[in-house]
Amino acid sequence: MISAEHARADELQRLAEATTGLLKPAEGRSLRNAAARADSSGLGPLLEIGSYLGRSTLFLAAGIVEAGASTVLYSLDHHHGSEEMQAGWPDHDPTLVDATSGKMDSLPRWRRRIEDCGADDVVIGVLGRSEIIAANWTTPLSFVFIDGGHGAEVEWADYRGWSEKIAPGGLLAIHDVFPDPSDGGRPPYECYLDALDSGRFVEATGYAADSLRVLLTTGAGASNAGAESPKSMLATPPATTSAAINTAASE
Repeated sequence: MISAEHARADELQRLAEATTGLLKPAEGRSLRNAAARADSSGLGPLLEIGSYLGRSTLFLAAGIVEAGASTVLYSLDHHHGSEEMQAGWPDHDPTLVDATSGKMDSLPRWRRRIEDCGADDVVIGVLGRSEIIAANWTTPLSFVFIDGGHGAEVEWADYRGWSEKIAPGGLLAIHDVFPDPSDGGRPPYECYLDALDSGRFVEATGYAADSLRVLLTTGAGASNAGAESPKSMLATPPATTSAAINTAASE
């Protein structure tokens, strides 16, 4: 007989799959499994960077619920959209433009979706710029999902700012990791390589799906996220700032 927790988790997954976003179903299911592991670990709460309209948020909530909801997910976004969601780009949704400010604002629809799906008991929205919040964050995390803006400056800031917040034994998930440059942008892949090169992370087996990669924090080695090395020197972000305010969501 299926438990009430598992039944609710399945429903949240169904709702996640029906929510607008770019995350593929297989990636979402992998996130659910990773979130269940993180919730069961007792290492701390979970955090996602980039929530958009709530697709990835609900997949992660499903994993937390399935594991017994011993902790919560912090869903971080400034909700003004990443660069590829601005006017003139393929992923732009004009219905998300605030009539007064003229800016993208996905917060009202994200909040409504989370509440309508009954996930607000395990999801806490965090509104603001990722690098500022990271600089003031002190709580160890069991899981971090990086899926905000994918420009070099933004991606590296998210990786540097949050990978150090994961407790040993916790998980780091990165979306849009494309080894082949023809498939997508380089920064997520370069941060993934840097994490492996640092000695602080190893692959977490059984979680890779499409462009999603999940790493296990070993607790070994000194923190050197983004330190100069042959790979990370090539990936050093330019001095210019992305058109996006900072981190935003694609999921």
